[in-house]
Amino acid sequence: SPQLMVESVAPSNPPPSVPASRADLVDVTAPMVGTFYRSPAPGDPSFVEVGSRIGVGQTVCILEAMKLMNELESEVSGEVVEILIENGIPVEFGQVLMRVKPS
Repeated sequence: SPQLMVESVAPSNPPPSVPASRADLVDVTAPMVGTFYRSPAPGDPSFVEVGSRIGVGQTVCILEAMKLMNELESEVSGEVVEILIENGIPVEFGQVLMRVKPS
């Protein structure tokens, strides 16, 4: 029936694209507002890279809020397939930081 026809209208200026969530991936999101750090200290290796295998409870990044360094632990084991935030960038509550393919 004609009611089922849906027009897809692309905005003329699409917002910066965050890759769409994929059903096979788990989003790791920020539990608070803070500054995202990929390593424990400047010059130290990152906690994880794209392709890293991680386990439940493993630290994947630090969120610094009010001068407190909050280690963010993974709730899933698998492989890091995307890291969406640059080191040292402020993030919002609920913002997707990285995506993990569970295994």
